[in-house]
Amino acid sequence: MSAIGIFDSGVGGITVLRALRSAFPNETFIYLGDTARLPYGSKSPQTIRRYLTQNVAFLLSFPIKAIVVACNSASTVVEGDFWRDIPLYDVIRPGALAAVSATKNRHVGILGTRATVTSGAYVHAIHALDPDITCFQQACPLLVPLVEEGWQSHPVSREILMEYLAEPLASGADTLILGCTHYPVLKSVIREIVGPKVRLIDSADVLVDRIGMHLRDGHIQPDRGDGSITVWTTDSGAHFHQIGQSIMGDIPLDTWQLADIR
Repeated sequence: MSAIGIFDSGVGGITVLRALRSAFPNETFIYLGDTARLPYGSKSPQTIRRYLTQNVAFLLSFPIKAIVVACNSASTVVEGDFWRDIPLYDVIRPGALAAVSATKNRHVGILGTRATVTSGAYVHAIHALDPDITCFQQACPLLVPLVEEGWQSHPVSREILMEYLAEPLASGADTLILGCTHYPVLKSVIREIVGPKVRLIDSADVLVDRIGMHLRDGHIQPDRGDGSITVWTTDSGAHFHQIGQSIMGDIPLDTWQLADIR
């Protein structure tokens, strides 16, 4: 039985795992949280590319039928749709497609890590689909640490988000990309600040549709089993387990193990 491998720098990718597990409960998932090297967003492209290569190699040590790069910073250095004939899914292209489809006034705001914003990956992906859309990027380096600490409901998170969201909203954006898989954990607070009319884009939703299509058409062989989740972390997983399980809700994270990534 082959699994779908997923990795992120920390708990953010659990939002993608939750969406995929909810949609495909019979599938086997292996999740890698690279907590020893968190955050990726402050690292150089060369370093992130090395992490990407090492993390994919770890996942391929198991029977894997697809790999999801559930990290926007790592997705900025992904090249192509396959890794050694294994389908490879990033989160940037689905998010860009969803934003282009959602915007009415052709003004899109992008929240992301410094690495994602500096790469311009979302802007390039959006303009490849519609070059006339105006994009406004906002780096949000404090949000990942807040989510990793489980502070999504802390008053300081709201204050920081209000600061980060001021300019994207002032730019007239009617659509806002949550350009880091940690950010959907803050979605309720973001919604309170931006109001009901701004469309919030979570790449996981579009990714579910894409993988679902590939499972149906045989591009990825579907499983008919009971489904399971195995979680690996590269550093002590106790705090990760607590935050990760809170994100998953009533979907249990079955097995936790420590990975040695070199």
